[in-house]
Amino acid sequence: MPDIHFDRYYRYDDLTQLLHAFAAEHPTLIQIESIGQSYEGRAIWLATMTNTATGPASEKPALWIDGNIHASEVSPSSACLYFIHWLVNGYGHDSAITQVLDSRVFYICPRVNPDGAEWALADRPKIVRSSTRPYPYDEEPIDGLAQEDVDGDGRMLSMRIPDSNGGWKVSLEEPRLMVRREPDETGGQYFRILPEGRIDNYDGVLIKLQRKKEGLDLNRNFPMEWRTEGEQPGAGPFPASEPEVRAMVHFIAAHPNITAGIAFHTYSGVLLRPFSTHPDDDMPAEDLWTFQKIGQRGQELTGYPAISVYHDFRYHPKEVITGALDDWLYDHVGVYAWTVEIWSPQRQAGIEEYKYIDWFRQHPFEDDRKMLAWSDEKLCGQGYVDWYPFQHPQLGPVELGGWNASLAFRNPPPAFLEQELALFPRWLLWHLAISPRLELLEASAAPLGGDAHRVRLVVQNSGWLPTYVTKKAVQRKAVRGVVAEIELPEGATLAAGQPREELGQLEGRAYLRAASLGWGAETTDDRLKVEWVVVAPAGGQVKLLARHPRAGIVRAALRL
Repeated sequence: MPDIHFDRYYRYDDLTQLLHAFAAEHPTLIQIESIGQSYEGRAIWLATMTNTATGPASEKPALWIDGNIHASEVSPSSACLYFIHWLVNGYGHDSAITQVLDSRVFYICPRVNPDGAEWALADRPKIVRSSTRPYPYDEEPIDGLAQEDVDGDGRMLSMRIPDSNGGWKVSLEEPRLMVRREPDETGGQYFRILPEGRIDNYDGVLIKLQRKKEGLDLNRNFPMEWRTEGEQPGAGPFPASEPEVRAMVHFIAAHPNITAGIAFHTYSGVLLRPFSTHPDDDMPAEDLWTFQKIGQRGQELTGYPAISVYHDFRYHPKEVITGALDDWLYDHVGVYAWTVEIWSPQRQAGIEEYKYIDWFRQHPFEDDRKMLAWSDEKLCGQGYVDWYPFQHPQLGPVELGGWNASLAFRNPPPAFLEQELALFPRWLLWHLAISPRLELLEASAAPLGGDAHRVRLVVQNSGWLPTYVTKKAVQRKAVRGVVAEIELPEGATLAAGQPREELGQLEGRAYLRAASLGWGAETTDDRLKVEWVVVAPAGGQVKLLARHPRAGIVRAALRL
């Protein structure tokens, strides 16, 4: 077993070695390939996980999982590594893991954005939103505040500067904390709070945040409702313009067996579902009900609330996000898709009832006290740093301190990492286990007299989801129905039937009523039957096949 630890974050070379070590040790369960190259030329690694002894991955229903599309969100890579480790350790010992890997496949891309992660994990980190490619201009910024570790202690904190017009003051209840100045308050000591960093071309008066040269957000670059820079900053020059996104889009489009997708991000401790851009009323009712059922199971297994992006997770009530992976997977590809935001420092501090994004705009002071106590007790005081004096190269005497966001907020602190990662595997496994799956019920040949034979093939969908997966896929015409084929022995002819027939979709059990009363009936719309009349001398072999892009393939051979 690879020497892997879940109390640290791995840089690219180590992650690469771990993935290939898993594949070398478990060659029948995991294969590693590159699906493309990043902007800086690093391979984007993908792990395909299935028992190849039971058939190739391309013939099985699949779940897509990815992480680390945003540069500093490195715990998603760890979540993917943890899941791989969990699967290979459980195969052959855990019946649920064994059954899923025998019949289905996981496509796992632990680090979509290896360049940005290398910057974030460097000895002297540089934090950008996503890709390291300059955008929209290949020019160095010339003025403004650039966030960096100005005192060289390995942390990027905040700066508080005495300012009579500042919006903050020291709390009388807890002097380490800052609170907002009251709207009508005057006559006290006030401060302006800024990110730690240098100020280029400072004129002694004006301070603005320096726009990073690397302005892309790869999770705004997917095709669904993509918008231009003026409408959606960071979305790139055109849909899937960026090599990392293009690699994902190409792979997913080329693998129609993908039935769902889960993207790991940080932070907030929630399971997010589409739409980002539309209310739930715009979604087919059956899809909404199914999203809610999947989310309910996710909440039971992870403890994370399952919520709608549009209704519960908008950065501003009048703005929406477009070009996100989960929206594209649902709206265009027609599969259920989720964004998992790993880690909630608020919940760790005992703040259970809070409104995710809105909390940063408004929350009670008691929450700050709880957060501070959590830092003191659980992070040994390293999460929130007491203010200390510093001679700033441009501003002169200031104080540095406040929250160490990289340690406490952006990702789980290393000591907390493994317990957080352990929340997800059962839900990921369950999510794939509910996928549609073709199953052979009957393959038979009966003599009709002379050299004629009636050949019958009956298949069913043994999965919980229908073969089409979502009603949105039906609307988009994104998925073909079951196709049945017959291969005749030499000298045989078909007297009835076609060598290839498209038979439509098969329902699953997802839409059964909660009560089995008289006006509802569980009909056999999960089954299909096809028959042929074959004229051939006795002894020949007929080969039958039924296939569905999302539900897999079944085969049978009959001796006439």
